[in-house]
Amino acid sequence: MVHLTTEQVAYLKELLLKQENELISTAEETLEEMESKDENIPDPTDRASFETDIGVELKIRDRERKLIKKVRSALKRIEDGTYGLCDKCPEEISFKRLEARPVTSLCIKCKEREEREERLRGE
Repeated sequence: MVHLTTEQVAYLKELLLKQENELISTAEETLEEMESKDENIPDPTDRASFETDIGVELKIRDRERKLIKKVRSALKRIEDGTYGLCDKCPEEISFKRLEARPVTSLCIKCKEREEREERLRGE
């Protein structure tokens, strides 16, 4: 950790831990809800609606699973002293950016460049 104060790092770590706990809690609640749902739906329209809802829910949970990985990666970077450094260049990531998105591993310039390249590739 470079330019961040000890207090800032503690604050960001707390944000990350809170986010991780919320994501895990939500995933557990979703699993319980999905296990308790009655899948025996004879009406084809109701069945299609049920399956669509399940599909949407699973996509959301998959995004959250990926976010948990990013949170854990950020926590690891805090522990190894590289948190706050851009993965693609030697620049530091501003506290404001880290506060807004604690899992970020790119400075704003590199993130903007990455997004431009994605748009050019049509992603």
